[in-house]
Amino acid sequence: MLKNEIGALILRITLGAIFFIHGVVKFQGGIENTAGWFESLGLPGVTAYGVALLEIIGGILLIIGLATRLVAALFALLMIGATVKVKLAIGFLGNGQMAGYELDLAFLAIAVYLAINGSKLLSVGQLIFQKDSNELKRAA
Repeated sequence: MLKNEIGALILRITLGAIFFIHGVVKFQGGIENTAGWFESLGLPGVTAYGVALLEIIGGILLIIGLATRLVAALFALLMIGATVKVKLAIGFLGNGQMAGYELDLAFLAIAVYLAINGSKLLSVGQLIFQKDSNELKRAA
């Protein structure tokens, strides 16, 4: 059981850090540029702000272990959308100018794992909800 939790912790922190950095880069590189790219794909430009904020906030939440399953599910949906809308046409390994969807599939697999199994080790969520469940058990 502990080995599974250590593995989930590694996946949670890694995925959180990757998404956090991607979100920060979207703002550092000029979120307006990202919004313009989204519009060129046929998506509303404002979607770029939502995606970047989800990546930053969701990344932090994963790193600290709060709402892990929810955030992981949102990241899984994000990866499905990115793969279908952008990367699928480029191919598995890409086209020399843009990466393919091989890493997107890896991120999707990690997100799905965390959405299904969660990650309790060293998580704020476990501290909060473990305390609440202990209080309920004592009251009963």
